[in-house]
Amino acid sequence: MRSGVIAQKVGMTRVFTDAGEHVPVTVLKLEGCQVVAQRTKEQNGYTALQLGIGRAKVKNVPKAERQRFAVAKVEPKMKLAEFRVAEDKLLPVGAEITADHYVAGQFVDVTGTTIGKGFAGPMKRWNFGGLRATHGVSVSHRSHGSTGGRQDPGKTFKNKKMAGHMGVDRVTTQNLKVVQTDVERGLILVEGAVPGHAGGWIYVRDAVKKPLPKEAPQPGKFRVADAAPAEKQEG
Repeated sequence: MRSGVIAQKVGMTRVFTDAGEHVPVTVLKLEGCQVVAQRTKEQNGYTALQLGIGRAKVKNVPKAERQRFAVAKVEPKMKLAEFRVAEDKLLPVGAEITADHYVAGQFVDVTGTTIGKGFAGPMKRWNFGGLRATHGVSVSHRSHGSTGGRQDPGKTFKNKKMAGHMGVDRVTTQNLKVVQTDVERGLILVEGAVPGHAGGWIYVRDAVKKPLPKEAPQPGKFRVADAAPAEKQEG
């Protein structure tokens, strides 16, 4: 199991295939995604990598956090996240993961926070059909109607689909295809839509329901400070 990455959603565009067909893609920017710390079974009871991305203002970083970044010899990061990995897939602290960590044609699972819609009615939130347009219905055409039983059970059950706050949910979209990557600009183009708004942070992992291509670098593609992009060798 390889490490995932943190990326920033730039927006959507489209690319054209050799046959002239257009493919809608979401552009994810992978810039300065570095390994901040390692989690090992001996010290932490599990194996994982802590990654950071985005430059944070030093004045906004607590003193204890600054010390952590100083030990790792990386600049303070705006966003941190952990990714579980196998013991032989650990990357060195300070390594910066590049866009060619993923290869064109492979599938990934993408996690993001959906766009907030505020207070929404049942038709928008749950795709209810609404009430009749006539025959005695007035004012409440878009309401959800009855929410409970009669004398028995005499109450509205929990988790009943009703009007309420919509959006700002953590959502994972599975099996999105990587169309292409741009290492120089640090871009990953993923087919289809990705949850979240432009500028939001996105977590990208290898798909759990699809096999990992043989061309995918193991344990990952990264560059070390003052070095060219390299692939860590096993053994």
